[in-house]
Amino acid sequence: MSDPSPSPKILLAKPGLVTGGPVAARRGSGGEDESAQFRSRLPSVASLNLLSDSWDFHIDRFLPFLTENTDFTVVGVIGPPGVGKSTIMNELYGFDSSSPGMLPPFSIESDDTRAMARHCSMGIEPRISSERIILLDTQPVFSTSVLAEMMRPDGSSTVSVLSGESLSAEVAHELMGTQLAVLLASICHILLVVSEGVHGASMWQLMFTVDLLKHGISDPSSLTSSLSQSSSSGHEKDNKLLESEEYLATPVFVHTKLQDQDFTPENFVLLRKALLEYFKTSSFAKDLHKTTPEVHISSPVHSNHLDSDKLKLFVIPLKKKDENARAQQESFTSALWKLRDQILSMKCPSFTRPVSEREWLKNSAKIWEQVKNSPIILEYCRTLQHSGMYRR
Repeated sequence: MSDPSPSPKILLAKPGLVTGGPVAARRGSGGEDESAQFRSRLPSVASLNLLSDSWDFHIDRFLPFLTENTDFTVVGVIGPPGVGKSTIMNELYGFDSSSPGMLPPFSIESDDTRAMARHCSMGIEPRISSERIILLDTQPVFSTSVLAEMMRPDGSSTVSVLSGESLSAEVAHELMGTQLAVLLASICHILLVVSEGVHGASMWQLMFTVDLLKHGISDPSSLTSSLSQSSSSGHEKDNKLLESEEYLATPVFVHTKLQDQDFTPENFVLLRKALLEYFKTSSFAKDLHKTTPEVHISSPVHSNHLDSDKLKLFVIPLKKKDENARAQQESFTSALWKLRDQILSMKCPSFTRPVSEREWLKNSAKIWEQVKNSPIILEYCRTLQHSGMYRR
């Protein structure tokens, strides 16, 4: 009989900032330190990315940190550069920035990074907390720095985004954001969709595109069982099963860096109504009433999110160096605390069947192959190529 699996591990540090495998056993028997033997088997935290710069999915790097536990939650985030994705994920992790000597799980964009127009995250960077919350931070979408890194002198892409397809860097870059969003919507329980300000609609457009393209991508808990049936029942039955068990994460729309003039009850009402109207025909809101509900707000302090099982909206004010409290305005820190409380208490969708952390990761790799080989996404790519908006 094999040895019992080690106690659950949590990731504490940002890749590249430390060496070795910085994990801690906050749970398990007696709070004992993990053995040096197990620690030596853990991969370097610098190599934990689920998606590499070559756009390939790697499960062996993150797998040692996962267990057979089935009571876990997956939270992903997606958004453009500098909107605060990593800051929000650090808050969800429970990172205390006041603790001396502690590095954040996800690195935050520095002044130097902004000055050099660079990005911090590449692919998908995973962490898992002591509460068994799997957090997936991602590279920015609509990022000129990502585009610059993947463009050859002739304009072609260095990254193979679609299997067997040679694309221009501009088309490949556009498609990367779509593929990333489709994957997260397929494997997460909750997907944070982060925008800057109250007027940016690019992330709403991206999620609407995801809803149109995600068909044929299976539930992460049913993938293994459905594939095993195909050997005895044929591919036709298998495909029907996959289509009947499609899964969609709950999107949470977060608008950050709101200015004082934007932080008004009237703007919140308009933003909520716009969100419901925009997605009323989508899968995200298929169970909502077709008419936009009337919203009564006395103060944004008490109403910074949209109450709905299908669509949720949060707003976070701009962080200021001098955070003096103002009447009827939440501080940046308290808004993050409220966001964390709401996310962790959300009723999120369940996978079709119970699945362990390790099974979820292995099936996520299979789902990534489905995304890269999706005929619907391929057809969307060809539409982009012939749109005249991108170089060929």
